Order: sequence, then C-alpha cells, then structure tokens
Amino acid sequence: MKNGIAIFIAAIVALGASWCGLVLAPSLQLGPARLTTVLNSTDTYPLQRTGEASLGLQVYRANGCAACHTEQVRQDGIAVEVMLTSLGTSKAEDFKAFVQSLFILPELAPVTNTIADSLQAWNGDLPKIFLVTGDKAIADEMVQRVNAAGVKSQLRIAPSGPDLARGWGTRRSVAADFLYDQPVQLGSLRAGPDLANIGIRQPDANWQMLHLYAPKSVVPNSTMPSFKYLFAVRKMAGAAPSPDALALSGEFAPPAGFEVVPTAAARELAAYLLSLNANVPLYEAPFTPVTSAKP
Repeated sequence: MKNGIAIFIAAIVALGASWCGLVLAPSLQLGPARLTTVLNSTDTYPLQRTGEASLGLQVYRANGCAACHTEQVRQDGIAVEVMLTSLGTSKAEDFKAFVQSLFILPELAPVTNTIADSLQAWNGDLPKIFLVTGDKAIADEMVQRVNAAGVKSQLRIAPSGPDLARGWGTRRSVAADFLYDQPVQLGSLRAGPDLANIGIRQPDANWQMLHLYAPKSVVPNSTMPSFKYLFAVRKMAGAAPSPDALALSGEFAPPAGFEVVPTAAARELAAYLLSLNANVPLYEAPFTPVTSAKP
C-alpha cells in the first residue's frame, strides 16, 4: 500500500512537471506576446493578414500543406560584412592600394588575406563587400579607417545558414512572425521548400494559382500533388476565356471550349501564400537590408 501511494505521488509530480514545462511555461512566455517594432524604425510588425488570407490559412490547414512544407527558417549564426558603397573621387586601384597599406596594422592582421583575395579581381563595381568577419571590432576598425580616407563604407549584419543560402528567408523565424496565425503551421518535414517568404519569392497570384492547379506547369520537376479540386472546369461563355481563367497550355490545358477558374478556396489559399513574407529586421532577429550604392 505504501508503495502504491508513492508511485501515485511520483506519477502526479511527473505529469505536473511535464505540463508545466510543455504547456504552462510556453503560455506564460508567449501568451502575452504583442506587436513588436521593426529594427531602426517606428513601424510595427507583423501586420494583420487580410480576411481572404486569414481564410486561406484554414484552407492551407485543411489540405495538409504543413505535412510537406515548413514555415520556419533556420539560422546558424551572424556575420559582420563591410560593404563599400562609394569610392568618392578615388579609383578602384587607388582603393586597393590604400587597403593594402592598412595591412601593417596588428588589429587587421587576422583578415588581411581575406581582404586581399576579395579585392584581387574587383573592377570597381558597387556595392562591394570586401570583408566578412565574425569579429565586429575588426569590422568597426576597417570602416573607421576607410571612411576617414574619403571612401564610404558601412557595416551589414548578415545572418547565415543553409536556409538563408537557399533564399528561403533573410533571417531566422521568431515567435512574432506567427502572432496572427491560428493555428501556427510550422511543419516538420520538407518534402517541398520552406514557405516562410514564398510571398516574396513568388509574388504573382497567377503563378500561385497555376502552381496549385498544375505544379509541373511552372516547376517541371515538382513532386507536389495537384489541387485541381480547388478549381472548376467550365464551358467558356464566349470565344475568349474569362479574365479569371488560368492561362494553361499544352498538356495542362483544358479541352477546347472550356476554361479553368479558381474557386473561392483557391483564391484564399493563394492569398495566404502571398502573405507569407517575413522579411523585416527585428531586435531578436537582426539583419541589415541591402541598399543601392551611390556612384
């Protein structure tokens, strides 16, 4: 009897600790989450999705899209880049010579070979990233020296990682990205690419519709199944297709005299996909957007 009571108490403690760790703690941490502020700006983030995009989230969920796609960008670290934005009155060769003169400085010794290699074949095109380092002190020193010589440069925070290299995002995903999502569709398998910024990679609604109806019509090697049931094949009312009909050709085209039009669910799903554009720098996930260089 005594052992039974001890086992019962141990089970209650174990279950209670698990509930606190998996349910209570995340709720206390993320439950009061509110809009955050874009880094170096007064703009708030994220923006509320449109009504059509919000309905599209439910279509995305109902069709099990999270089974093959994720919406979470991973990041390995952050590098500091020194980017040349203007040569002023100098020439490319003048800048190379000036930078080489800095190689005698002990504080720049760890990166001299890197800088030399990056400038070797450079012909003066701007902007030019000539130093990538994990040491911000070295980057600050280089910017100070270069700017003092009348040449303009700036620091960029550049997140790094395989997902970012693939173009799936500009920074890691954070809790703020999903503030208005219910439920959150993080996903756990990548049979297809991550969709955290698909609205930026493919901002054309027509492309999204074509991809949903016939994936191989826009991505020849796609393994994505067709969602034809989100579309209607109907007889054309006149000699020409209606404005909202899909522009299909070849093996993907409907029979002569017919057209393929999206249903409300297809339009909503496309609107949701276009709303996936987590691309602003935040305090918890910083990066420096690339700006155009001035001659």
